[in-house]
Amino acid sequence: MFSTLMQTSSDMAVKAPESVGLGDLILAGGWLMIPLAILMGIAIFIFVERFIVISRSTSTDVGFMNRIRELMYSGKVSQAVKLCKSTNSPTARMVEKGIEHLGRPLGDIHSAIENVANLEVSKLENNLPFLATIAGGAPMIGFLGTVLGMVEAFMNMAQAGGSIDISLLSSGMYTAMVTTVAGLIVGIPAYFGYNFLVQRIEKVVFRVEANSIAFMDILNHPVE
Repeated sequence: MFSTLMQTSSDMAVKAPESVGLGDLILAGGWLMIPLAILMGIAIFIFVERFIVISRSTSTDVGFMNRIRELMYSGKVSQAVKLCKSTNSPTARMVEKGIEHLGRPLGDIHSAIENVANLEVSKLENNLPFLATIAGGAPMIGFLGTVLGMVEAFMNMAQAGGSIDISLLSSGMYTAMVTTVAGLIVGIPAYFGYNFLVQRIEKVVFRVEANSIAFMDILNHPVE
């Protein structure tokens, strides 16, 4: 009886299916996994690079505008310019442009700082359209892999004639399913990452607009 149990266990071990590793799944996805991997790398690079740039633009000292107000009220315009040059932020560059236009009509100053603000926002949005393209394009590439995999499976069925074996379909089905999953794995994080960065940029725009109004108030009320 013991020998029978051992033999049964041995048969079960032999019949146990082999596990499929991550590398095998990637290879099963076919050549479409290459562009998906490239798009994933580009999406990660864009997100990290833009996140760092946007974070730096929002790390301005909260007392920057208060310091500018004090210097302007004291007539220390040159020191205010130095403070702007030493501060790496959209607000600082906007205020610096406004100070450079002192003596001109307030409408001209307002237009000048608005132009700088628009340029700064445009810089923050650099490469974001490409990230949005990846968010929409990666799932489409995965869907293309699904179609190609199904075509491969049906071609194998047609070539097999009446003797259809499930192993003939496995290659095409693997391609279809793996590329679909890979496309979603790339596209979904890219989509959420894009919207997260857009939200951060909107906060920067709101802050820049508020500081623009504050600077114009300083010019309208040069003394307290």
